[in-house]
Amino acid sequence: MNLVPDWAPNIHPLVVHFSIALLVTAAAMDVAGWVLRCNRPLRRLATVLYVLGAAAAVAAYITGREASQAVWLPGMAQAIVKAHWDWAFRTVWFLGVMTSVRLVVLWTLRRDPRPVVVAALALVGLVGVVLIAETADRGGRLVYQHGVGTARE
Repeated sequence: MNLVPDWAPNIHPLVVHFSIALLVTAAAMDVAGWVLRCNRPLRRLATVLYVLGAAAAVAAYITGREASQAVWLPGMAQAIVKAHWDWAFRTVWFLGVMTSVRLVVLWTLRRDPRPVVVAALALVGLVGVVLIAETADRGGRLVYQHGVGTARE
């Protein structure tokens, strides 16, 4: 069974957008949970979304590395591919560590964390969104400036 539609050169564009959506939504829920006086259900929702988003980011990284071997890359795009890989690697590691710390802090404590801890976790989540944006910017450049992945070989 082929998971890639005929119009897509590979599965990476389909996977990467899930991770972006999950992680941006997680950060929004995290900030909302902090603004709404440390709302526990929103924090838990954000944590679940971070776990799913981090897993999707790993899948996006793996499919992106594989996709780069299967699509035509113009010479001018090589530097951007390298930068995209580097930002993706940093982002995946950051999200993995951040999500692990978040799970330990929020789900192993017997009581609610202090508001400053909740605010710090929300701020760290926003740093993750910045990393995602930097990674996505380079991926967008590959597609829209260099046409990478827009034609089947």
